[in-house]
Amino acid sequence: MKITTWNVNSLNVRLPQVQNWLADCQPDVLCLQELKLDQDKFPAAALQMMGWQTAWSGQKTYNGVAIISRRPIEDVHTGLPALPDDPQRRVIAATVGGVRVINVYCVNGEALDSPKFQYKKEWFAALTEFVRSELARHDKLVLLGDFNIAPADADCYDPEKWREQIHCSSVEREWFKNLLDLGLTDSLRQIHPEGAFYTWFDYRGAMFQRGLGLRIDHLLISPALSAALQDVQVDLDARGQERPSDHAPVTATFDL
Repeated sequence: MKITTWNVNSLNVRLPQVQNWLADCQPDVLCLQELKLDQDKFPAAALQMMGWQTAWSGQKTYNGVAIISRRPIEDVHTGLPALPDDPQRRVIAATVGGVRVINVYCVNGEALDSPKFQYKKEWFAALTEFVRSELARHDKLVLLGDFNIAPADADCYDPEKWREQIHCSSVEREWFKNLLDLGLTDSLRQIHPEGAFYTWFDYRGAMFQRGLGLRIDHLLISPALSAALQDVQVDLDARGQERPSDHAPVTATFDL
């Protein structure tokens, strides 16, 4: 079973790339973030014509998440129970092929001294409680998406430059560890304990061409999936296309 996360940074712009990628790579599940589309603008019909089922939570201009699969998408849930009035569409969960998939577009936070950082703190606390409850109900679970956190210095092209900056601060890394402490495993580091595997490259400064990025897109997996994990790959070819997203797809393969 192949499960992929990909922040597409506007599905309206990137739909042809997503369609081509689906046709070429044939994942079992593709989770998208940052759709930047209203709920009624999601291209469900176009994807259905290709044989894909979809579930999504859209939002114009910002946010938005979707799950795309060949298999039935069941028991769909959106949002975080601890933040019932949050208008931002950042979470969608569903069960596909016996695996509980929680797709998240986590809060950026802007800067450590920004009011948005307090929202990020509250949001991660709410996410942690939601994942805790989902783990109690689902043996096979993957929490995946754009976390906007590089969990270690190895996940940053210049650790000193980014020291205690947004995405790389010690407090954000603690929030990431709180998720792992629920019993989850960072799938990429299970397969590749060392080395640079960046998933996001700033559009500015030819950062992709220079190989300077951050690893902020993750698949965190329950023990049952950890035991079945075969491989994790970052698709840099997709990031190198014309008019790409600033994120690369990340795919985990399981023997299920």
